[in-house]
Amino acid sequence: MSSKVVSTMKKIVITYGEPAGIGPDLVLQLAKQPQFDHLQFIIIGDKNLLNDRAEQLGIKPNWGTYNAKSPSTQAIQILHVETHSKTIPGKLNKNNSAHVLACLDGAIEGCLKKEFAALVTCPVHKGIINDSGIAFSGHTEYLAEKSNIKKVVMMLCENNSEFKLRVALVTTHLPLSKVSKAITSEELENTLLVLQNDLQHYFKIESPTIYVCGLNPHAGEDGHLGDEEINIIEPCLNKLRNKGYNLIGPLPADTLFVPNNLRQADAVVAMYHDQGLPMLKHLGFGQAINVTLGLPFIRTSVDHGTALELAGTGKANATSLFNAITLADMMSEQINSTQTQLVTA
Repeated sequence: MSSKVVSTMKKIVITYGEPAGIGPDLVLQLAKQPQFDHLQFIIIGDKNLLNDRAEQLGIKPNWGTYNAKSPSTQAIQILHVETHSKTIPGKLNKNNSAHVLACLDGAIEGCLKKEFAALVTCPVHKGIINDSGIAFSGHTEYLAEKSNIKKVVMMLCENNSEFKLRVALVTTHLPLSKVSKAITSEELENTLLVLQNDLQHYFKIESPTIYVCGLNPHAGEDGHLGDEEINIIEPCLNKLRNKGYNLIGPLPADTLFVPNNLRQADAVVAMYHDQGLPMLKHLGFGQAINVTLGLPFIRTSVDHGTALELAGTGKANATSLFNAITLADMMSEQINSTQTQLVTA
């Protein structure tokens, strides 16, 4: 990355997630990415861990120490948050779970204060955080709670195929046995409200066409295979259609993802995690992007897990991280564009 960086450049804050995973490996690859010369990266994490991982990978990073009160011109800066125990690549340690969340807390605080233009997250390991005694169901829910936002929406995007597919979820990290009760008229309507707003706001799609999955096989088949479509989904869609929303559905999920439908949809709404994401990850796993809609700041993330077996090997693929950064940058430009239009109007 070029050294010709000025302190007024856009700051993207990055959390490396699980320290024993590939997150540290991924952020270390940022130094060789000239396409990001217009950005400054603030990496929140343990500087000693990053130095050790860099030495292990044979990388000689050029970074500084981040200080909000004394802006630096360096392209990559570290906001140091110390780990609680020494990190061994590939070996989970529950003692470092609090460290993972402390890094997230610092990033959230900076975004809420407008110190950073966007947050990009590397993967965390939900299991080890819960094993440490901290209740944690995922980034999406944690970000909503810490931002005091009642409803956010997880949306994954892939740009690798001809469809440029976007899949938003009504429910996220829930056991399948609890999904049906979680699909309420209020929950579905709020999901669609957030999705519509952010497609317009961040993606500049004036009147998005949104395809909506049913919950049951064959979208309930007129109530013979479940009645959520009749009692909950269809009335909600009709209510929003009357307000001008372009909603198609409820549709059987097994046929919704055929090419002709995907070409016409600006986004697809799935009722639960594994209803919509397998198709998206089939089309672009390792290159897709996770976006949290509805937050008071921009947050994107990689589409994969911690890949413990690859940590420290030099084999980690950073494509999804680079794509997440590119999208976060694009989304922040849309905000700047809108603000400029408001000022000059």
